[in-house]
Amino acid sequence: MPRVSFRTAGESHGRGLVALVEGMPAGLSLVVERDVDPELRRRQGGYGRGRRMQIESDRAELISGVRLGETLGSPIAMLVWNRDWENWQTAMSPLPTAEGENPKALRPHYLPRPGHADLVGALKYDRRDLRDILERASARETAARVACGAVARKLLSELGIRVGSHVVSIGPVQADPLPVPPDLNGAADVSPVRCLDAHAAERMMAEIDGAKERGDTLGGVFEVVATGAPVGLGSYVSWDAKLDGRLAGAVMSVQAVKGVEIGLGFEGARRPGSEVHDPIVRAEDAVRSGGLGRVSNRAGGLEGGVTTGQPVVVRGAMKPISTLRKPLASVDLRDGSAGAAAVERSDVCAVPAAAVVAESMVALVLADALMEKLGGDSMTEVRRNFESYVAYLGDRGFGER
Repeated sequence: MPRVSFRTAGESHGRGLVALVEGMPAGLSLVVERDVDPELRRRQGGYGRGRRMQIESDRAELISGVRLGETLGSPIAMLVWNRDWENWQTAMSPLPTAEGENPKALRPHYLPRPGHADLVGALKYDRRDLRDILERASARETAARVACGAVARKLLSELGIRVGSHVVSIGPVQADPLPVPPDLNGAADVSPVRCLDAHAAERMMAEIDGAKERGDTLGGVFEVVATGAPVGLGSYVSWDAKLDGRLAGAVMSVQAVKGVEIGLGFEGARRPGSEVHDPIVRAEDAVRSGGLGRVSNRAGGLEGGVTTGQPVVVRGAMKPISTLRKPLASVDLRDGSAGAAAVERSDVCAVPAAAVVAESMVALVLADALMEKLGGDSMTEVRRNFESYVAYLGDRGFGER
């Protein structure tokens, strides 16, 4: 069982979302207004978001696991209330339908959207009204993930590990590769599309405007970078212990993500080995990797499912959102007749927001791997174990033992 785990609950237009994090050590400084709410605001940003982001103003309400600004070692529970709930109390009521209730007040959907969980969910769970599916399948759920990820991010930051992201492409527009700045999020968040290349960002926004006019949507690629992770997180001994697989699965689980790369990814399959692997060199300042560094980081900070001490680099490819204002063909689940897919309020492009969600997933996986490696029930113990491990790496030296 993972040392750090999380669960979410709630529907898109229900009363709210529940975020539950387990495995955090006691004594971690945690204030939701300082550590969680700013991440929720980052998730709501980005050029191309829909009207829902104008309605919601996400904040976390702490329910358990923290006292006087410090974690207790017990489960941390948070609530993110949905402000739009007041408009959906009839449609999303947990009570049976009232006698004489107008069916339209329940806001049903019967024409599944291609690319969404609507149809597969209806068949799997034997539902007719797609409202029963789309409310949980909605990316609104990621607000709770970001709340959980903010807690993990706080743990990582205490040990000098930082997680950030930026957008690499939207639609056909590709950003020029630029050096990743030390404060990645500080640089990326300035851009409405979270792109480091200002010229590409302008073209991305133009593409989003064009898609909106056409009633279409756009996807893209984002990159998550984690710095400061020491060598040795993860393992090669079992398939499910490999950290690259755990990271890939976590990022792939984000709604609409259809591809994940680590380091060079698919590009590495097109190059010879001499242009893929990272030469090893002495590096006295590489204290978190035993005084050994790399000339490059084409492996994305992972070899054999284990961190190398180089930045961990994970990219996600997000498909265009499946709700189109000019919908595709579908079939009515009530009578089998042909029709246009349902239209639910949605975004034109959510790649910048997806990058923030992916940061949270990467932070949660790294926090789990860190606690797996270090152990510890309190921050005092975790810090002591971490410092001892880094000291071992520095003292290890060369030659026979």
